Amino acid sequence: MKKLLIPAFAFWLSCLFPSCTSTSPNHFLKEADYRNKVEADFGQKKEILNRGNLFDIFNEDMSLEEREAMMFLYAYMTPGDISDYSGEFYLKNVRLALQNRKETSWGAGIPDMIFRHFVLPVRVNNENLDNAREVFRQELMPRVEKLSMYDAVLEVNHWCHEKVIYTPTDIRTSAPMATVKTAYGRCGEESTFLVAALRAVGIPARQVYTPRWAHTDDNHAWVEAWVDGKWYFLGACEPEPVLNLGWFNAPASRGMLMHTKVFGAYDGPEEVMKTTANYTEINIIDNYGQSAPVTVTVVDAQGKAVEGAHVEFKIYNYAEFFTVANKTTDAQGKASLSAGLGDMVVYASANDHFGLQKVSFGKDKEVTLTLSHRPGDVFTDTFHIVPPAEKANFPEVTDAQRKENTLRMAQEDSIRNAYVASFPTEEKAKAFAEGLKLDVNQTSTYILKSRGNHADIMQFLSNAAEKGQGARALELLSTLADKDLRDTPCSILEDHLYATDAKADVKEVLAPRIATEMLTPYRTYLQKALSAELAAQIKADPQVLMKWCKDSLSIRNDLSTIFTITSPEGVWRSRVTDSQSRDIFFVAAARSLGIPAWKDEVNGNICYRLNGKPVLVDFESSEGGSLSEGVLKATYQPIPRLDNPKYYTHFTLSKYDNGTFQLQNHPEDASWASLLKNGSSMSTGYYMMVTGSRMANGGVLSQVSFFTVDKGKTTVTPLCMRNNTEEVRVIGSFNSEALYTRPGTDEQVSVLNTTGRGYYIVGVLGVGQEPTNHALKDIEVKKAEFEKWGRTIVLLFTDEAAYKKFDRKEFPNLPSNVVFGIDKDGSILKMIAENMKLGSKPTLPVIILGDTFNRVVFESHGYTIGMGEQLLHVIHGL
Repeated sequence: MKKLLIPAFAFWLSCLFPSCTSTSPNHFLKEADYRNKVEADFGQKKEILNRGNLFDIFNEDMSLEEREAMMFLYAYMTPGDISDYSGEFYLKNVRLALQNRKETSWGAGIPDMIFRHFVLPVRVNNENLDNAREVFRQELMPRVEKLSMYDAVLEVNHWCHEKVIYTPTDIRTSAPMATVKTAYGRCGEESTFLVAALRAVGIPARQVYTPRWAHTDDNHAWVEAWVDGKWYFLGACEPEPVLNLGWFNAPASRGMLMHTKVFGAYDGPEEVMKTTANYTEINIIDNYGQSAPVTVTVVDAQGKAVEGAHVEFKIYNYAEFFTVANKTTDAQGKASLSAGLGDMVVYASANDHFGLQKVSFGKDKEVTLTLSHRPGDVFTDTFHIVPPAEKANFPEVTDAQRKENTLRMAQEDSIRNAYVASFPTEEKAKAFAEGLKLDVNQTSTYILKSRGNHADIMQFLSNAAEKGQGARALELLSTLADKDLRDTPCSILEDHLYATDAKADVKEVLAPRIATEMLTPYRTYLQKALSAELAAQIKADPQVLMKWCKDSLSIRNDLSTIFTITSPEGVWRSRVTDSQSRDIFFVAAARSLGIPAWKDEVNGNICYRLNGKPVLVDFESSEGGSLSEGVLKATYQPIPRLDNPKYYTHFTLSKYDNGTFQLQNHPEDASWASLLKNGSSMSTGYYMMVTGSRMANGGVLSQVSFFTVDKGKTTVTPLCMRNNTEEVRVIGSFNSEALYTRPGTDEQVSVLNTTGRGYYIVGVLGVGQEPTNHALKDIEVKKAEFEKWGRTIVLLFTDEAAYKKFDRKEFPNLPSNVVFGIDKDGSILKMIAENMKLGSKPTLPVIILGDTFNRVVFESHGYTIGMGEQLLHVIHGL
């Protein structure tokens, strides 16, 4: 049979692409070798996805150029993107992209390879796909059609700022249209939005990630746009007067790794970090800072090179060693990476053995890593991690350019704020609830959180109330994340409400959300798709569903490498999926049949409830089983100024799974006292605990420890926080007699008169900028502790316009000891910059902790995560 399949498929291709061997200029894939590769990859994809008529779009009339562009997309899309979206959707986007190339002044100058990988693809990251290209194109084309390519990029970003500003959200990435509806998003959503907008007008663009910062806890995403033969970077929805400028110039110079995922098989000039079935990951660290390569040779206990070892390069961030690059050793046991001039930990595993050690890029060139440990070994190791030094480059910006840009941003704020003002007020939301006789506080809370999606949420509640299910509808909404309220249509919510028994458990049956997937109306679909006979068997014994998944679904993780999740409907249609989507499908199918089921938020286990008891689903075996758990306790000897270490800030736990360690996702407010002091139940297995003390220069004193949690037993291990022996010391000076202006008046007052004698905090803010928003949110989290401290926090704006632009409602939990003011003549910022040697234009916010003896003991400028924690750490040491 295999001998017949190849020529048969070749014949089919010859019919589908009758001129594939010609040199016609109408080819989309003009290079014959590359076209042959795409044809082969497309053919394999079509053979694998042979159910559900997923390729019927290729029966439609298309030009050769359109057909080859569609073939390119389908060759490298995930099974989920093929099964969850129609062929007509992709064809419309292809035609719009090709039309832009012909109609824009810059289209003809874009090389085929650049256009293919950075304009044509619809997907940017792991967002839900929508019709943004069509909608954005209609609004943007009139604004950019007479501009140069360079100015068009700046103009598109100004348009994006009219629509969206930065606000932290959860890890699910909103679709571009949903981000517009919400009017805010985190950096990953803002950058996805900007890339979609640039591609909508035919400008090549790509999303850039630093997977984790090395000097502070967090990551960041921004955008690069291709302009007249060169890549430039810009902050998404944060327009600057010129390109290659953003608040992150300085932190990016301290980055260890910058990468971007390029759709499809890509052969550009950049260093390739990874090649997958969907994308090529490239390393672009050299666009932002100095880098150097390190080659790691993995050997076994006898010193013999290990071929095929799995190698992970890890950055310390959020109290874990986060994997930023995966490599596989060659025949000589070697794996290489180029990264910024700082430290990483390298972890390698093979043949049930592993090893780890620190490497310093720029110092180490060749490192030998021995697989000296096995799961079950109890041991500890320590690392002193040093991040790269700051060496930022800034392009020149004239005062006139800055003034014009600031004016435009203020106008754009007013446009966006006018849209936000159209959302229901609390008063209207409560009146709506009273009219439907629903719980007023619950209802108004959900409506206010839904922002631009309020019409759908209100329609859902109104319809439910008419049917006598208003209270049940509120129960359903209580299971959703805030982002679900902002982007889930009424029809999807109604599918889950009305297709679920009114007495079913809310959390384990009614809830639509299972993990981090986009919500879909899977319940009615699956109830119809599952035969009555199969449904009855599953209800009688949920293990039948597990066995069906095992026998009927082809698990191809290698075809789904971009962390998107195939909908339950898509899994059913294609029967080809990844393990994560299979897990979600199992829970969705079980809930659709009224069976309580869930995915554990901490460890990812799939469970269902039978006769009141949880049953673990194991797709690797033919039987389910009871949960295997033990108890983990940790002892802790407090170090100065740290009585109760926090999860994600000071320590994390990761569990060994098939050669690598997987982070356990405990709640964000977990701590040693709540989690480990008295012991908590944990899945049995081998664990790694990471602890870290972050120092003022961004370095970390870390310890890793390894131990096993056995079934039915209590494991006790020490939680060791290495003491940062740096004493609080004077690092500069600031004249506490410095004057600032009270808002709304011309009255000037000194910092000293405001704070009285003693310590105080002074900050100069960059209103609406991501670093400032982060700092203020971090201070809000520590409100009670700052109020207990009791000293004054003076927050200054750069001018009256910035003060008026600041929306206090966005930061409702700032400590009561915060005082606002205006640094009208810039003298306070200038004084801090000069005394702390920050340069003439320091990146905002600039924050100092000083006393009225004019001594400064803490300074931070620009992007820093955990500002509240850092300030309090110093305060507690005073």
